[in-house]
Amino acid sequence: MVSEYVFTETIGLIAAFCTTFAFIPQVVQLYKTRVTTGISLGMYFIFTTGVFMWLIYGIILSSPSLIIANSLTFIFALSVLVMKWMWK
Repeated sequence: MVSEYVFTETIGLIAAFCTTFAFIPQVVQLYKTRVTTGISLGMYFIFTTGVFMWLIYGIILSSPSLIIANSLTFIFALSVLVMKWMWK
């Protein structure tokens, strides 16, 4: 029988995969076109800060799903933020 922890982390990892990799099309589109007019600098700044805080929270809890998801999401969100700043 699968432990409750393994089941919970599996659900977390599946959710993490979906929400994290949803950023890839946005990052690729911005990189290809260099058009960032539809991206809100303020929203991405707040979002990226929030993701970083979730990463810290995951580290404190030693939760692999939170750590993996938020590490990757932080990288993707930060890359969007940097592209927005560079290609205003």
